[in-house]
Amino acid sequence: MQLKPTKAYAAAGVDIDLGNRVKAGLPRLLAATRRAGVIGRVGGFGGLFALDVKKYREPVLVASVDGVGTKLKLAFALDCHDTIGQDLVNHCVNDIAVLGAEPLFFLDYLGTGKLEPRVFAAIIRGFAKACAENHCALIGGETAQMPGFYQPGEYDVSGTIVGVVERKRLLDGKAIRAGDLVLGLASSGLHTNGYSLARRILFEQMRLTPKSYLPELQNTIGDELLRVHVGYGPLMQGLLRRFNPPSSARNQAPSIRAFAHITGGGFIDNIPRVLPRNSGVVIHRETWDVPPIFRLLQEAGRVPDREAYQVFNMGIGMVAIVAANQAQAVLKFVRRRGHRAWCIGEVVRGRRGVEVV
Repeated sequence: MQLKPTKAYAAAGVDIDLGNRVKAGLPRLLAATRRAGVIGRVGGFGGLFALDVKKYREPVLVASVDGVGTKLKLAFALDCHDTIGQDLVNHCVNDIAVLGAEPLFFLDYLGTGKLEPRVFAAIIRGFAKACAENHCALIGGETAQMPGFYQPGEYDVSGTIVGVVERKRLLDGKAIRAGDLVLGLASSGLHTNGYSLARRILFEQMRLTPKSYLPELQNTIGDELLRVHVGYGPLMQGLLRRFNPPSSARNQAPSIRAFAHITGGGFIDNIPRVLPRNSGVVIHRETWDVPPIFRLLQEAGRVPDREAYQVFNMGIGMVAIVAANQAQAVLKFVRRRGHRAWCIGEVVRGRRGVEVV
């Protein structure tokens, strides 16, 4: 029997035919993410989306790009890849949702040394699941095989999201006033930030492994650190429809003043991004339940309070700054939709910044 000769490029480590076979199943996976506006087919030179401009007076496109960081190291160690795609989509959706934007479409990038069909399929399933939950179309991406560039069994992912918001409904923080209250929405854990420090504390200083079970967590370290980054997008859109309706008076300040996604930089660096000049925020750290993983990291790593609140989200994944007279109604709305939330601080006059007390 004559054997089929190995192609030169495949012998060099890049199997184009394998890539094509793996991608053949993409249309089925992406079908659940289809929404109005998607045109064309997956696999073209570019994804196509027709914005319905009749829905808006002045549509503003909002775009963001991000990655998952060293959380990927946990996925590699545990050979668990289906949550990584969800992490990335939810992170990107949250980033544009703070501006009041609804997501339209998402594009992914996956780079690896050797394409593993099982791993690729798991990652894409995660993308598709989160896109469907956020009513966001997954319209394309890029998969790069780069032998010799990545360690065996490793890869990197990034994503780009594009959304839209009516210009007059853009949340820019200008409506924030002293006396407004700060509400915190619970995170599921570390989300996608602080993993380099967490890994150093847990695996180098404490000599634990991803499979180590800790009673105080009621979980293994690996499963705790792989908890999916919460997607707040649908909740935030609901809040804006309920509390900042388009029919409200043009000269009336919105009840939802601003949102801040608590990602890299924690409270210290993210909340000031939405504050106007001469406005600061005081956060009262005893007002919510800090998950055990953060207490463990801070105590075992001897991390000072200010650094902990700058590196980690400490159990708060999203902050909403709201008019004081609407705070209880907003909390009730959030809790009814299955999210834990607390009033954790207030806006004060003074230098732009955050004080945790």
